[in-house]
Amino acid sequence: MPLPKIATPTYELVIPSSKKKIKYRPFLVKEEKILILAMESEDTNQIANAVKNVISSCILSRGIKVEKLSTFDIEYLFLNIRGKSVGEQIEVMVTCPDDKTTKVPTSINIDSIKVQVDDKHSKDIVLDDQYTLRMKYPSLSEFIKNNFANIDDINVDDTFELIASCIEQVYSEEESFAASDCTKKELSQFLEQLNSSQFKMIETFFDTMPKLSHTVKVTNPNTGVENEIILEGLQSFFG
Repeated sequence: MPLPKIATPTYELVIPSSKKKIKYRPFLVKEEKILILAMESEDTNQIANAVKNVISSCILSRGIKVEKLSTFDIEYLFLNIRGKSVGEQIEVMVTCPDDKTTKVPTSINIDSIKVQVDDKHSKDIVLDDQYTLRMKYPSLSEFIKNNFANIDDINVDDTFELIASCIEQVYSEEESFAASDCTKKELSQFLEQLNSSQFKMIETFFDTMPKLSHTVKVTNPNTGVENEIILEGLQSFFG
């Protein structure tokens, strides 16, 4: 006689970038195993495929392509799917800013962690009187690099490659150049011709990009000082 199938709970969330409501379920044990094996391999391609396949399996709504989602969408999805699989509360160790050494445990409800959008953020960067650069958000491969790759392996070329991959188009009132029609070399050469001020505006696009954020208050048991700590990005919540 076959064993019974256990019903899996379903949840809803709104994708931050598109505001589209979707249904999803938590990770199953077999999917946890796939992720663990992929991360143990330290192979970014294997990790990318595992994350893509697992998140895709957990999204129950049709028409969602994980590889097309922005980094912060994937982080938000991963946080909620992973969080719902282990419980509503996430236990996090934070370092108290007042002495920079004391670590204090704190509990966070995953429903309180949101994607924060900077008021100064814009996808359109005015380069000069004629041309404007329109950016798009990093996708799955960058999510993997940000959260699972060795930071020492990331160099200047990787940074330029990331920026080039996020160019959507360059346009003026008279003409438009789509990045999809350009080679990687052409996009790289375009970036290299910019002056420092123009490049700084591109850096601002990434610095102010929407990100997971949550503020916690903890009291340092050694000093009695109450600290307010802002946690940002997936790493802050899962390490």
